[in-house]
Amino acid sequence: MAMDRYVITGKQRLEGTIRVSGAKNSSLPLLAATLLAEGTSSLLEIPALADIKHMIEVLENLGCGVVSQNEAILINAGGLDSCEVDEALMRQMRASNLILGPLLARYGRVKISRPGGCAIGSRPMDQHIKGLQLLGVKVKEKHGYIEAWADNLQGADVYLDVPSVGATENIMMAAVLAKGTTIIRNAAREPEIVDLQNFLNKMGAKVRGAGMDFLRIDGVDALHPAEHTVIPDRIEAGTHMIAAVMTEGNMVIENVVPEHLEPIIAKLRQAGASITLMDDSIHIQQRGRIRSMDLKTMPYPGFPTDMQPQFMAMLSCAEGTSIITETIFENRFQHVAELCRMGAQITVEGRTAIIRGVETLEGAFVEATDLRAGAALFLAALAAEEATVLEKIDYIDRGYENLEEKYSCLGAKLIRVSTQGKG
Repeated sequence: MAMDRYVITGKQRLEGTIRVSGAKNSSLPLLAATLLAEGTSSLLEIPALADIKHMIEVLENLGCGVVSQNEAILINAGGLDSCEVDEALMRQMRASNLILGPLLARYGRVKISRPGGCAIGSRPMDQHIKGLQLLGVKVKEKHGYIEAWADNLQGADVYLDVPSVGATENIMMAAVLAKGTTIIRNAAREPEIVDLQNFLNKMGAKVRGAGMDFLRIDGVDALHPAEHTVIPDRIEAGTHMIAAVMTEGNMVIENVVPEHLEPIIAKLRQAGASITLMDDSIHIQQRGRIRSMDLKTMPYPGFPTDMQPQFMAMLSCAEGTSIITETIFENRFQHVAELCRMGAQITVEGRTAIIRGVETLEGAFVEATDLRAGAALFLAALAAEEATVLEKIDYIDRGYENLEEKYSCLGAKLIRVSTQGKG
């Protein structure tokens, strides 16, 4: 299949206002949660991204009616006629596994193939399956399929070995219709979990504790449809902030929740950025060389793994040596080789990358290997001398909406080129 590319001319100072879209990683579980109620739920600020399109196809494949109306996506889960998802759809993205919890809660059975997605390391489903089994789900795995069924879900005390976001969400969605109380210990604490709790509670669920590592869910008999606006995408916001820093820019970033960005803001201030926080926007500017630093990715509220590649791009042009330690995904340094083609000096030892800052990056032919690696190369290209050709930007489309329109308005020089034939 043909993949598009960007041609980006760097060294343009970015100035102006940019608006952050709704959070992809919140939209996917919210879309899955609409399966829990008869009737039509309405979700606002859902971004137009490839992963969202796939999730909507999964819902339609199950028999949901989905329509876009004005700013909202309306999902009618009244007429579900299938509990099995087409294998080709599952392979396109891993978040399709989020239908497990809702379908088990509402129908008591589901069959899916093991999910696909970006190649940044193993994302085992054992935490999801273990938690669901504690609620009384029986699971059979063979030939790459997961088949699960339950006569009646019972509340349980679930301890997660690692605070997995997907497992926390799946177990929450299964537990809302289970008999009795479910406790999830060592739950993931991401803002997206809080967003899901808020939507489930609007639907009539009884969930509390989201944002902490201890969740309590009191099962109810049935849920009803609801309307909800997705939180802004904190990773998109962080990416724009780095773009301002790397181009010595001056930007206002709108539609953000500053609390969700605390580790990113702290690190960018350490790099020398001047940042002013408003209620739902951030003013950021950078003058002079970026300062080097050490950082380590951690589960929320620690520094997000999804911002690690973008920070690496920024620290490639910092003064001095920086060290990044990646503790979440074992395979998340695929952008290193590509950044080095642009003149970055980075050495990797196991899960640690040592970055010796250079005066300036140089344009080159590079390609995205996954979503956030693509974002890192996009940022590097904005700061580099001369032009960069960035291939395989379909990866970037998975997580960033209308990137060229947004950046053209800030003064970036970029064009998107559609490649014909095999890409």
